[in-house]
Amino acid sequence: MTRLTAVIGNPREGSRTHRLTATVVDKLASAVGAETEVVDLAALAPVLLDPYGEQATRAREQVAGSDLVVLATPVYKATYTGLLKLFLDGYGTDGLAGTTAVGLIVSAAPHHLLSTDIHLRSLLVELGASVPTRSLQVLESQLEEPEAVLEAWLAAHVATLRRALAPVAEEVPA
Repeated sequence: MTRLTAVIGNPREGSRTHRLTATVVDKLASAVGAETEVVDLAALAPVLLDPYGEQATRAREQVAGSDLVVLATPVYKATYTGLLKLFLDGYGTDGLAGTTAVGLIVSAAPHHLLSTDIHLRSLLVELGASVPTRSLQVLESQLEEPEAVLEAWLAAHVATLRRALAPVAEEVPA
């Protein structure tokens, strides 16, 4: 079965980003047939600066071993949070090779959404992840009722994600 891990990059535990991520992960897991896990970076914040710390290492291994990773972040200064960057900086080049990644962006202003997607996508590709879809972008004004945005995003992207997650067919000798 597909392993889906959500990485929540909001520095506050119990944040609106965290609650939205739970909804997104439930729906996405149902759509692609996945078991889910969560890495809440707010809980890991005190140990992320130690590059050899056991908790941070386990969390990074969990994410790198996942088939699908949802990276959720509010917009901070027109990009993702420093906490998410700190976590991702713990990977070497191609540290996320073999994973499919999806960004989940929460923003107060619509003009931040594209720049955030560009910055997060660039970092994920640098780490070797496959990023086959646009990020799911939710405005703060949509947080109380995100279902319409989520359903529209799923309708547009779930087939692409299913293809990306499909096992690679074994090569047949010529």
